[in-house]
Amino acid sequence: MTYKTSLDNLAKGITIGVTMLFAIIIIGQYSIIKDEGKAIPNYTSVALLLIYFIAFAFRPKNYSIMADKIIIHRLFANVIIDRNHIKSVELLDKNKISSAFRTFGVGGLFGYYGNFSNSKLGNMTWYATRKDRTVLVQTNDNKKIILTPNDPDKFVADFNQ
Repeated sequence: MTYKTSLDNLAKGITIGVTMLFAIIIIGQYSIIKDEGKAIPNYTSVALLLIYFIAFAFRPKNYSIMADKIIIHRLFANVIIDRNHIKSVELLDKNKISSAFRTFGVGGLFGYYGNFSNSKLGNMTWYATRKDRTVLVQTNDNKKIILTPNDPDKFVADFNQ
């Protein structure tokens, strides 16, 4: 069964803002730097586009629950969590992740994914597109994975069947 994801308003705003900022920088630098060499604008443009497309490629597109695994679908490198390694899947109150801070990852451009931490849950890996509707997947080795399907109640119920 496949579960769709959608961006929350903050992630939409950050994505639109970063897109506009990168476009202004890329276009603006070519109009400002009119010297004979355009190496700096080319390098800057490539760097910004690389950042943008890497963030796009690793965003969670949707999730699937199979008989033996959970799959987090991404453009590059799907993440597969073997059902035998999962201790629990449960709904999570958004207050438990509200004070989380990013330790390494993306914090709004096409979603929230990477390593996060807070005092309530400790270290977590997020594959999320919003900061509400959260599901906590806890593995046997106490890794905590945050997912945000559009219908978290159905996701948890279907997994626990």
